[in-house]
Amino acid sequence: MLSRVVVEGRSMEPSLQAGDRLLVVRRLRPRSGDVVAVRDPRQPQRTLLKRVSAVDGGTGRITVVGDNPAESTDSRVFGAVDRELYVGRAVYRYHPRARVGRLRS
Repeated sequence: MLSRVVVEGRSMEPSLQAGDRLLVVRRLRPRSGDVVAVRDPRQPQRTLLKRVSAVDGGTGRITVVGDNPAESTDSRVFGAVDRELYVGRAVYRYHPRARVGRLRS
């Protein structure tokens, strides 16, 4: 199952820029180093893009952080994210044209 997300803000700079458009795959399991989409534990209607720093195999919880810590609200603030808030792994940037390509861990 594919979802589309648009990057807002500066929390993932320099890897992702505001306005980048990404494809997210739900069925892919999160791994350390992956860029993932998760629902904000404080505001579940809001989707966040962050990098996985750890996966707890026992509980399924994931710890996520922004690549730009000074601009990121992430697991350092709200703790590890429950697996049910996991949306999927970002795999491909389809816009802007100059930055199109596969995302790497």
